Amino acid sequence: QVQLVESGGGLVQAGGSLRLSCAASGRTFGSSGMGWFRQAPGKEREFVAGISWGGSSTIYADSVKGRFTISRDNAKNTAYLQMNSLKPEDTAVYYCAQNTNGFGSTSQKWYDYWGQGTQVTVSS
Repeated sequence: QVQLVESGGGLVQAGGSLRLSCAASGRTFGSSGMGWFRQAPGKEREFVAGISWGGSSTIYADSVKGRFTISRDNAKNTAYLQMNSLKPEDTAVYYCAQNTNGFGSTSQKWYDYWGQGTQVTVSS
């Protein structure tokens, strides 16, 4: 059973940066797509970014394109989300997820495993 643990969240001012990490257990990480999702209070969980198993293909939500960068280090079984130029609207609990089918889909239904989430709060 895969376990995912997010870290790196915190409180930042608007315009600041954070780098989230997602550490995965097991040996399936290198063949799995990874995604980042977020959920703000009172809102549904939404897609943020996805990356294919080899890291060559990425996809981003329009709301974060140009500001966020998803990456992965398969040797470390870790995925990352670099968040720059943060806005108060980015405030949410951020979740990483693993898709054993190998691609970083925008659809939540493709992801088999989910982390517990890490809080990101952006102040004005």
